[in-house]
Amino acid sequence: MLRHRLAPLLLASCSMDGSGTESVLLVEVTTAEAAVARHREHLDANARLGIPAHITVLSPFMPPHMISPLVLAELERVFASIRRFYFQLAATDWFGEETLWLAPTDPTPFRALTDGVYKAFPAYPPFGGQHDVLIPHLTIGHGHPVNELRAAENAIQAHLPIEADVATVTLMTEQSAGGQRAKAATFNLA
Repeated sequence: MLRHRLAPLLLASCSMDGSGTESVLLVEVTTAEAAVARHREHLDANARLGIPAHITVLSPFMPPHMISPLVLAELERVFASIRRFYFQLAATDWFGEETLWLAPTDPTPFRALTDGVYKAFPAYPPFGGQHDVLIPHLTIGHGHPVNELRAAENAIQAHLPIEADVATVTLMTEQSAGGQRAKAATFNLA
């Protein structure tokens, strides 16, 4: 069930003119924080915006000022229809030499989360429709010198595998254009 105590935070955090410009649905991976937090803080701009270690379910999602109680109820319904699952992050991988990430051993359950939301909200394709294939991943760093990313990779590999249970999906919203993100709601899986 939707944690309704957070829903008012969502509505209050968005100014009436809709200046909060973006939202994202993600799976927080708290068990990865010990291994990745210091690297992400330096190498991933999202960490400095308040976004925890995560695997993206759908980004960008609708602007926060458009997220109504009906939207929250539909998200609750979508996620309540998907079973909780366990996963491991067992290896590092790369997008070119620009982005270092951790790969779940089985991406299928993450794709099911994305597919469920996209079917319910077809106006919001994953990553704005920019990618033909979705690769669920936890970003460690992006856009930094490759030697810094490789040093982070070497340090993180000593902590693998990282295990986690997925029982919830988090909705985070941008509080102002280019600003900090905040948790707006949490949805339970079945």
